[in-house]
Amino acid sequence: MKRWLWTATLVACLSITSLLIGADAGRITAPASSTATSPATRSALVSGLRRVVLPIKGATGDYDPLMKLVGDARFVLLGEATHGTEEFYRERARITQRLIEEKGFTAVIVEGDWPDAYQVNRYVRGLGSETSAEAALSGFTRFPNWMWRNTQVRDLVRWMRAHNGKLPAAAPRAGFYGLDVYSLHESADAVVGYLQRTDPAAAQRARARYAGFERFREEPEAYGLAALSGGEKASQQGALEQFQELQRMQKADAATTPRRDALASEELFAALQNARVVKNAAAYYREMYRGSVSSWNLRDSHMADMVDALAAHLSAPGQPAKVIVWAHNSHVGDARSTMLGQAGEWTLGQLMRQRHAGQTVLVGFTTHSGTVIAASQWGEPGRVQPVRPALPNSYAALFHDTGIPNFLLPLRGSGEMVLKMGEPRLERAIGVVYLPQRERESHYFEARMSKQFDVVIHLDKTTALKPLTP
Repeated sequence: MKRWLWTATLVACLSITSLLIGADAGRITAPASSTATSPATRSALVSGLRRVVLPIKGATGDYDPLMKLVGDARFVLLGEATHGTEEFYRERARITQRLIEEKGFTAVIVEGDWPDAYQVNRYVRGLGSETSAEAALSGFTRFPNWMWRNTQVRDLVRWMRAHNGKLPAAAPRAGFYGLDVYSLHESADAVVGYLQRTDPAAAQRARARYAGFERFREEPEAYGLAALSGGEKASQQGALEQFQELQRMQKADAATTPRRDALASEELFAALQNARVVKNAAAYYREMYRGSVSSWNLRDSHMADMVDALAAHLSAPGQPAKVIVWAHNSHVGDARSTMLGQAGEWTLGQLMRQRHAGQTVLVGFTTHSGTVIAASQWGEPGRVQPVRPALPNSYAALFHDTGIPNFLLPLRGSGEMVLKMGEPRLERAIGVVYLPQRERESHYFEARMSKQFDVVIHLDKTTALKPLTP
C-alpha cells in the first residue's frame, strides 16, 4: 500500500524507529544495563509483592479497590502493554462498565481516529443509521484495523448501546470518541460535509482552505516533506483559519438563547474536533521530519487537548464530565519517570496529571508471555505471534515470579513495595509491530513504575485479539 511505502522510505531516510516499529513504544532503545537484582533481593521483592497484590479472578468485586482509588476523579486512563492483547481489552471493558454504571463516566475516548470513532458514538447513543456494532466499527479500515475492529470492542460497543437504551430520556448517554491525529483527509472531508449540510458558503471556504492537502490524499506523510522545504504555508494557514472559524461558530452557538437543538450542537462540536485534527495532523506530518521527540510531543499534546475539549463539551453547570481513555501504556504513563521523559518526551498521562492534579488516575497493564496480534512491518497485515517471556530484569518478570497469574498492584502512597517499584527496571512495550528478534532494543525501556502509574494490572499469560472479519 502506498502509505506504507512512503513510511518505509521515511524510516530509511531519517532513521525514525518509531515508524518502523509502529508504535507507541517501539521507537526506543533500552539501556545497556538496568537495575541488577541479587537472588536474595529478588526473593524478598517477590515475597513482598505476594503480600500486597490483589488477585484478579474474574469475580464481580475484582476492581472494588480500583473503584475506591478512583473516588471522585474525572479522568481515568487505561493503558495496555501491547496493541493486540485480548485480555487487556477485556479487563479495560470490565473497568469501563463499572466506571460508567457506578461513577457516572459518560465518555470513552480511544487511541483511534475521530471520524471512525464518531460513527461508533452515533451507534451507541442510538443516533446513527447503523443497525449493528459490526457496522458501526466498519469505519476502522486504516492500519492497524485490528486495534478497534475486534470482538472485545464489539462487545463493549453493544453493552454501551444497551446501557444507554435503558436510561431515562434526560440522562446523559455514554459516548465513544477518538483522540488520535492521523485522519488528515477524513477529518477535512467531515468538516466540509458538515458545513455543506448547514452553511454551503462556509463549506466553500473550507474546501478552498483545505485544497492544498488534496494532492497528498494517498500519501499524507508526503505533505510533511513538501512543507519542510518551505512550501505548503497556505495549507497550514488555511487549516488554522478553518479551526478558528468553527471555534467562533461554536462560541456563538453556546451564546444562543434559547439554545439550539442538542444534537445540532453536538454535530457542530464534532466538526470543530475534526478541524482540530486537520490543523494538528498537518503540524504532525511536518514535525515527523524534524525528529521523533517533537512529533511525539505534538501528538500527545493533541491527545490531551482532545480529552479536555470533550470533557468541557460534555460538562454541565455543577456537573463536570468524567472521561475514560483507552491508549497504550506509553501514552497513559507519566513520561517524567521514564528514560523517554529524560530524552525530552512528554505523554498524555503526564499532561493530564499536570492539568488536572488529583483528578487523574493512570492505570498500566503488563504481561509476561503468551500471544499477540501484530505486524512484522508497518502496514502489513497483523498476524498472531508468540510473545517471548519477559526479560529477567523487567517488571513483568518480577510479577511472573510471584506465581499469581493475574493481579492488581496499587502504587500510590509510601509503602515499602511502592518505593521498591519506584526503582528503575525494564518495561516492555509492543505497538502494532512486534520484532521479537530485536526485542530488547525495540520493545524495552527503563521506567520507575510507581511514579509512572497509580495502579498496574498484571495479566501473566495473555492471548491475541480476535479481529472482526471484513
